[in-house]
Amino acid sequence: MSEPQATRSGDAVTASAVGRAVHVLAALLLALDEGSHQLSIVAECTNGTTAIADLSLSVGAAPLRVTHCAEEYLRFLALLTFALEYSTVRHAVLVATTADEPCPRACGWTVRAGWLHPMEAREPQEAVRPCPGSTEPLRLVYPAPTLHHPDEPTEAYAHE
Repeated sequence: MSEPQATRSGDAVTASAVGRAVHVLAALLLALDEGSHQLSIVAECTNGTTAIADLSLSVGAAPLRVTHCAEEYLRFLALLTFALEYSTVRHAVLVATTADEPCPRACGWTVRAGWLHPMEAREPQEAVRPCPGSTEPLRLVYPAPTLHHPDEPTEAYAHE
């Protein structure tokens, strides 16, 4: 039988970020409520590259439905994890678009200090504006809700 190995500090940091990523997804589902949602995360990596991942999901009376394959879901979760962990990602933004008729709506969060922090409506406006000549509908951009952080008391969110 092999001897137990000590957990490396990097492993603990990554494991903590994975836990926060799962908490972020749960908090997003609660904040966005029912409907069809497109989550997009864009991260500027420390090596100068940009990484992008999308996740489409539907929340309603029926069970949660993710419309991407397992590989795309894992890519989204991995990028979110590395953004929260912050050693390989310099800056990251997550935008949620809800497919409401006749006008979709969107809001965004920026990743800071291992969590998603709401952006004011003016900040993600540029990111969701359709290109000139595009047939894509305009999106109503609204201030993102504050996401409950599992390490903070719930009462802090009752006053916002």
